[in-house]
Amino acid sequence: MNDSGVLHILKLIRNFLFGWMNREFLIFLFFLILSGAFWLLMALNETYEKEIEIPVQLVEIPKNVVLTSDTTTNVRVMVRDKGFSIIAYLYGNRIRPIRVGFKSYAKKTGTGVITSTELQKLIARQLFNSSNIVSLKPDKYEFFYNYGLKTRMPVKLVGKIVPGQSYYLSKILFAPDSVDVYASREMLDSIKHVNTEPLNISNLTDTVVRDVALYKIKGVKYVPEKVRISICPDILTEENCEVPIEAVNMPDGKILRTFPSRVTVTFTVGASIFRSITPDRFKVVVDYNELMANPSDKCNIYLRSVPHGVRNARLSVNKVDYLIEEQ
Repeated sequence: MNDSGVLHILKLIRNFLFGWMNREFLIFLFFLILSGAFWLLMALNETYEKEIEIPVQLVEIPKNVVLTSDTTTNVRVMVRDKGFSIIAYLYGNRIRPIRVGFKSYAKKTGTGVITSTELQKLIARQLFNSSNIVSLKPDKYEFFYNYGLKTRMPVKLVGKIVPGQSYYLSKILFAPDSVDVYASREMLDSIKHVNTEPLNISNLTDTVVRDVALYKIKGVKYVPEKVRISICPDILTEENCEVPIEAVNMPDGKILRTFPSRVTVTFTVGASIFRSITPDRFKVVVDYNELMANPSDKCNIYLRSVPHGVRNARLSVNKVDYLIEEQ
């Protein structure tokens, strides 16, 4: 396209923009923007209440001090002022973190408190003279510390783990399985283990690995603050084995024989540990004292103990024939 063609197109655009109808539109648009700006100025000149979040930072902490609470916390300040000031607080850089010196507020009891009055004074330094503080949440800043006093404590899972059908919870592994707990002597004496934040899992059919935070206690610090938990299910299988019957409470010079001498024990167990389950790890007994107290043609037999991990163990029969002999 040559230069004359471009000039022709520009001329058409200019004529369109400055045509009579378009001049009317531009005038309308100008007054619309003007009225919007006027409304905004009026609105910003009104008084508002707005909540502003301000960080409070604890600084100048000695190297030999272990802080057992957060070094930084946020306070929510309800401020009343004109819209212009509120906009400056929300979108400007006037509001900055409040820095609090450790030595100014630390007490020998291992705590420190900045009261509501002191907080309001520190916050007011950043506000315009026209601003008023309506409320403050929390109404104080409290911190806890010690000089390295700690105890190693085990971690305990809190929550509900529900295995899927035909599965059971085989094991729960923690990494690490214990953490360092920093707190006052009184707190350390009252804590026996460290709980996790609640963890709930349903229909568990495969190993689940989660990083879980430890349940926070006021004035207590954990190192580390999270642990990795491996929750391992196992599929259940039904098995059985032949277990010898053992006589207990037998007097000297007597022998009790049962017929049969062995009984079948049926049980459910995880597939991963089935091969470690042997008959000698079960105990089936007949009690001589019970026989003497309640003589009968048959004797009762009882399953007294089963290996760890075995569930729903039961005998194929509860009574057997017997014979008592003299040695």
